[in-house]
Amino acid sequence: MLKTFKSRWEIQKNWQLLFPLLGLVGLGYSAYKLTLALTNSNSEILISVVAICLFFILLKLTLFIFKKLENKWILDYKWEMIRVFIVFAITGSSSLVVGKPVMKLIGITKENLNPVIYWVLFIIIGLIFYQILLFTFGWLFGQFKFFWEFEKKMLKRFGLGKLIK
Repeated sequence: MLKTFKSRWEIQKNWQLLFPLLGLVGLGYSAYKLTLALTNSNSEILISVVAICLFFILLKLTLFIFKKLENKWILDYKWEMIRVFIVFAITGSSSLVVGKPVMKLIGITKENLNPVIYWVLFIIIGLIFYQILLFTFGWLFGQFKFFWEFEKKMLKRFGLGKLIK
């Protein structure tokens, strides 16, 4: 079974199994947190059943997305897609965690600003930190080249392609 798994994900060395394991743990944690947010139950059995069902739904969705992106993203091995997804997940969460204190530090709060302006600024600040963190986590996870190419495409779509030449 492990040989089939390693073959399907093009895993050559055992340390590369860390990324599917991290992906499954992250998916399980996400399913659990979503279950807590969606249910108002104190029943551990109900929470467990819903979390397991949600885990399998998220797993199927993730594998479907992998299949769609497999030929679009240029990566050497299939297991690297898991690594890229982990980078995206960590970056998205981190940009929110970093953005809130930065906004407070510069004096932007919901209380002293129109809510629409607050959220627009929050999104702009979040996007700025997202770009920085995407490079950082991409580099830490050994995918800097992929994320540099991804960033160039994103800047071109924003009409900022001249910044990278």
